[in-house]
Amino acid sequence: MARLIRTTSLSVALLAAAATLSSCGTGGATTDARQACRSVHESLTVYARSHAPGLSTLQRHALEGRALQILLRATPSAAAATSLDGSWNPLMTTINEAERVPMTYLVPALTRLCQIADSSTPYP
Repeated sequence: MARLIRTTSLSVALLAAAATLSSCGTGGATTDARQACRSVHESLTVYARSHAPGLSTLQRHALEGRALQILLRATPSAAAATSLDGSWNPLMTTINEAERVPMTYLVPALTRLCQIADSSTPYP
């Protein structure tokens, strides 16, 4: 009987630890996603400035290049979020696509993904 109680107690303790650790991972993933989104927001702000009227082509390209550089800084945080919780993979993938896809096509997805990350119930 004592052995059954110890086994049950151990099982309950292991389940509680697993639940606690899994919630920490999700929270850590959200923190990493929010960190990535800080760079995304900064990048999108610079990108929007690149479309202001009156800019020369050189100024426009310089701002677009700076926006891309800022966006790519988000890669490590987005990768960390994805490694803790695979549901953040769309954020990391979208950021990584910035080197191949024109930024104008990524803005809606990045905006929406970061709205999710910054929300009070962040789960993509």
